[in-house]
Amino acid sequence: MLNIHDLHVSFGGEPLFEEITFRLNGGNRVGLIGKNGAGKSTLLKVIAGDLEYDQGQLAMEKGTSIGFLRQDIDFEKGRTVLEEAYTAFAKAREIEAELDQINVQLAERTDYESDSYSKLIEDMSTLTHEYEIIGGYQYKGETEKILKGLAFKPEQFGMLTDELSGGWRMRIELAKLLLENHDILLLDEPTNHLDIDSILWLEQFLQTYPGAVVIVSHDKMFLDNVTNRTIEISLGRIYDYPKPYTKFLALRAEMREQQEATFKNQQKEIERTEKLIQKFKAKASKATMAQSLVKKLNRMDVVEIEQTDNAAMNINFAKSIQPGKVVLEIDKVSKSYGEKKVLSEVDLMIERGARVAFVGQNGMGGKST
Repeated sequence: MLNIHDLHVSFGGEPLFEEITFRLNGGNRVGLIGKNGAGKSTLLKVIAGDLEYDQGQLAMEKGTSIGFLRQDIDFEKGRTVLEEAYTAFAKAREIEAELDQINVQLAERTDYESDSYSKLIEDMSTLTHEYEIIGGYQYKGETEKILKGLAFKPEQFGMLTDELSGGWRMRIELAKLLLENHDILLLDEPTNHLDIDSILWLEQFLQTYPGAVVIVSHDKMFLDNVTNRTIEISLGRIYDYPKPYTKFLALRAEMREQQEATFKNQQKEIERTEKLIQKFKAKASKATMAQSLVKKLNRMDVVEIEQTDNAAMNINFAKSIQPGKVVLEIDKVSKSYGEKKVLSEVDLMIERGARVAFVGQNGMGGKST
């Protein structure tokens, strides 16, 4: 489906990654991981064709389509949620418009025996057949199904996208990608604007997606539940194993331990051999054996331990004043937006040291409020 060989990308003369080689096949659900700045989003942009690479090859099978969930989106003003989602079916909508024009002409004409009238009938039959093949009779139902899975309610379908927050607009963009049935899906932080129910729905959807999926996400549970392969970018190299995130980490740790053990054993062998060489060099009768041992050392493939990126950011927030035991206490707090009541007589106490999570459906529970 997609083959990347010996890929090099650099910025300002500094290499970001080098000699990257891997292949994507249908059914691959890849978690692309690495520290911030390792090049995850850059690699997605290279695959999508948004960014040029310096060296190497990127080849796709003919006709392969790629869908990329970008972080920056731009909708046409004046469209409703459904109308924007329907743009995923541009071809079906185009055929609908052509069929409407033909039906208008057929209703107005009376020259039923003419060649031009027969041509209209023939064109309508051809377009109807094509419309059926591309799923024209199902796309409206599929659109509503996907939107509902991403937590849109039917009463929101007619809302203008101009009135929605960036998070809800990102959901529409995700819905469009899922509806377009691309061969390769590139998802950059797809769960950022989703609530728990929507994340669970997306997990189920992607688990049965027939194409290839490449996901960049900091949601470890999401990666574990969706992916069947992990590619890590670290220090300009990739490590590629057919395991979901947590199992990949365990496998990498085990392999590194094996490398370290093999390296230590080899170093002991090298040290022992070098001592024998020095010992045999001192005796003329052992000179041939010493040369043999030197050649053995020269032919030895030295075991290398994979480097790990241990760079970390340390941040310390100094306390100017030691707070009391109770940091925050609210009593019977209510909040409404017009006639919509978001909070009603909320009681809450937060003590020092507490770690609190506000959960609930986006736009419904009043978390940010």
